[in-house]
Amino acid sequence: MAEVLVYVDHVDGAVRKPTLELLTLARRIGEPVAVALGNGAADTAITLAEHGATRVLTHDASEYAEYLVVPKVDALQAVVEAVSPAAVLVPSSAEGKEIAARLALRTGSGLITDAVDLEAGAEGPVATQSVFAASYTTKSQVTKGTPVITVKPNSAAVEAAPAAGAAEALSVSFSDKATGTKVTGRTPRESTGRPELTEAAIVVSGGRGVNGAENFALIEALADSLGAAVGASRAAVDAGWYPHTNQVGQTGKSVSPQLYIANGISGAIQHRAGMQTSKTIVAVNKDSEAPIFDLVDYGVVGDLFEVVPQLTEEVKARRR
Repeated sequence: MAEVLVYVDHVDGAVRKPTLELLTLARRIGEPVAVALGNGAADTAITLAEHGATRVLTHDASEYAEYLVVPKVDALQAVVEAVSPAAVLVPSSAEGKEIAARLALRTGSGLITDAVDLEAGAEGPVATQSVFAASYTTKSQVTKGTPVITVKPNSAAVEAAPAAGAAEALSVSFSDKATGTKVTGRTPRESTGRPELTEAAIVVSGGRGVNGAENFALIEALADSLGAAVGASRAAVDAGWYPHTNQVGQTGKSVSPQLYIANGISGAIQHRAGMQTSKTIVAVNKDSEAPIFDLVDYGVVGDLFEVVPQLTEEVKARRR
């Protein structure tokens, strides 16, 4: 069976959930070979082996932290040329998509971004995508070179599948372009204690109907009772009620949680494009004609200022 490269998204050796999801998908189309780069790369081997990696290729160098994505592209290109994999899978983050695009260009390969599913095909992996603001679902296949595919978080369940996962050190020679853009500083993001928005299993969002920054405390309280991330519509963000980093939509972040709860959100196409692939969608809106109700699995026609606190208390009561 052909090998499938999985680019490992980790922080100092702690593997992030989207990578584990990629290993699940990689097993459908071949034998997963993980590529971990940067500080703590070798520490990822145990976790990756527990989730199906037959090999873990690691390399640490100061260039990965000191410069932008080019050193990582250099490393992946070297692995692709050495392994000749059936595909390269990359988490669909902002950095991941840049790495994937540069790698595809260098290797003369086709690129598929934001896949939500993968399956084996007669002539290579077949990727499912949600396109045109999630109005259509398409199946795509790369016809040239080594398929490079980025996959959205929450596209597959994390499954334990113990494998050999033998760690192997890579030998990487960086190109002249690797040091072209230097990182001059980093500011740690303040932790809210909530899950990362794009990776969360549950997302609770607020829109124009929240009617003020101070009222987002209602949305946060419901999210905290569920262990969820907090999202916001563009209208709420543009009004200054919530940070842009939490915006869900075409010009914000795309999410695909198991449960999405939209509160006071009309359901304009801009917002739908960022959450329409959610597995279960619930909406609370006092306007029974709001477009969001055409999309939902469960809808509540009512005042969110009455419904949300009651829902929060009910969730808390069931968890006591």
